[in-house]
Amino acid sequence: MALFRLPYSFPSTLPSFFPKILLPVPSFSISCSSKSTPNQLKNNDDNSNTDNPKKPKRLSEQSSWEAKDSEGRDYLYRLGKEADNMNIAVGARAGVIDDLFTGNFLGKDSDIVFDYRQKATRSFEYLQGDYYIAPVFLDKVACHIVKNYLAHLLNVKIPLILGVWGGKGQGKTFQTELIFQAMGIEPVIMSAGELESDRAGEPGKLIRERYRTASQVVQNQGKMSCLMINDIDAGLGRFGNTQMTVNNQIVVGTLMNLSDNPTRVSIGQDWRESDITNRVPIIVTGNDFSTIYAPLIRDGRMEKFYWQPTKEDIVNIVHRMYEKDDISKDEVVTIVETFPNQALDFYGALRSRTYDRSISKWIEDIGGIENLGNKLLGRKKNEELPVYTPPQQTVEALLESGYSLLREQQLIMDTKLSKEYMKNIDD
Repeated sequence: MALFRLPYSFPSTLPSFFPKILLPVPSFSISCSSKSTPNQLKNNDDNSNTDNPKKPKRLSEQSSWEAKDSEGRDYLYRLGKEADNMNIAVGARAGVIDDLFTGNFLGKDSDIVFDYRQKATRSFEYLQGDYYIAPVFLDKVACHIVKNYLAHLLNVKIPLILGVWGGKGQGKTFQTELIFQAMGIEPVIMSAGELESDRAGEPGKLIRERYRTASQVVQNQGKMSCLMINDIDAGLGRFGNTQMTVNNQIVVGTLMNLSDNPTRVSIGQDWRESDITNRVPIIVTGNDFSTIYAPLIRDGRMEKFYWQPTKEDIVNIVHRMYEKDDISKDEVVTIVETFPNQALDFYGALRSRTYDRSISKWIEDIGGIENLGNKLLGRKKNEELPVYTPPQQTVEALLESGYSLLREQQLIMDTKLSKEYMKNIDD
């Protein structure tokens, strides 16, 4: 199999069948199934050197296939060393190289997994409507992101990680996503469930890969990006007698290394001087950072932000939540004052609970629970379901739902069935 490489620059004189205007063409590889013998190559070259037949013929004076690095290794050797990630970006993609070279026999995109790889980033098309962003939260997150993008211009030490922590259900993740949408940021988002694996080292490698993916968004798409890890204390925190695993240690070490060297990130290949990664900020959320390894959360590596929404923030956020239901701001104040010291997700659960009766009625309209599966999944293509009518929201219905949720909360705290089932465990 012969491998050829197309140079970046073309000769000044082109055959007449080439288009007059060509876009800059990146390097790509073409593989030919037919084998060429040295005699065939020699016969096809009118200027071949007959005096020195043993001298290897170069593909092109500008080709980097045969160019050696400082250790005498060529491009194919380096490509093979990176084979663990398959290097599938080496392909002909429409819009990146001239359409003349992509062809139609394999479609306009021969890099068939490019769209799948892009799903590592998160977009926020689902956030439709008008939401409230707390000014303090916006200022902290936006300032951290901007400082990291200007780190090379500032003569100060900029922490790479911003740790947003606070009580449960206070909207830390949602507020951050709203800020990403407002700033036009396309982040890479991870969760605590990805920080453990049955294979040692996989979570640490995954973090480095996701960090490099965010860097590629900046470099290739010209968009701001960042790496966000939700509920990090659930994956790295020490609670009671929980055991520290090898993956916990590697993840902590990886995050510490990223904070100290944010532009040199390896995913397994040899270090190269030219392998410089764009610095991208990291944002982590959690409930209690005191459970995390202390050197990771020190001030030089992580900037901490405690998020506890004020009553004004809660009223504004809940009002935007209920605005489509024609609930006035004064009525929202009444609801918040009736259920004080509750997390923001409590007020979202109130609205969800009011739908229960109308959904039960809708189930009866389609034939009861016995026919529910057939109606939802087994109906004919053109068969339509009965129209669902959302309930009319009122303050009285919301308050009734709130008292029901309070009773459930109190019942859980009073019963504590775990004490009955596991009597040998202390409080």
